[in-house]
Amino acid sequence: MAPSKKQQKTIDELGRRVAMCKEFMNDWLLFNQVLSAYPSPGANKADLENKFLKIKSKVAREHKVLQDALMSDYHIDANTMNIIAQSTSLESIYTQSEVAVKKLQAEWHRAFISINETLGGVEDKRARAEAGEKVFLGAAGQEAGGGGMSEQTKKTIIILVVVAIIAGIMIGVPQIRNMYVGAFNDLFNK
Repeated sequence: MAPSKKQQKTIDELGRRVAMCKEFMNDWLLFNQVLSAYPSPGANKADLENKFLKIKSKVAREHKVLQDALMSDYHIDANTMNIIAQSTSLESIYTQSEVAVKKLQAEWHRAFISINETLGGVEDKRARAEAGEKVFLGAAGQEAGGGGMSEQTKKTIIILVVVAIIAGIMIGVPQIRNMYVGAFNDLFNK
């Protein structure tokens, strides 16, 4: 059976989010490739420095957009932007100690794993939506693909539950029951 319009909209939005995650991951890989190529003998350091600054800027712009788009599905390591901020230039990175460079590379790998985990979660959510399952998009607290309850429905259910509790107390507690039965008898026996 074809998905409903609402479900298709959810699937399309999740597809957009998957594409955004993949682009961010590819740019994160490029960041590392440029970073790793710099100390190689014969590397065009000026060209690599230019590429590095461009990819750094792109990752910084994409990061906030991705965070806003994914909302509750965003699980990318919080240190990701610190890596970008601390990496002012390739030359400044490689003038540090070898320990500092290794630490930066380890932080890059940790962020890369978290990007992959986030991508996997969004891809799984899209697959579940394509299979017809209702999935939470995280946009304005709405349940995607089939509904959720409106505020009016929630209020009605709460009122019904409160009335049922009061009725249960009135029937289940003998003193209260006798008081109301006596009041009704007095009211109608006059």
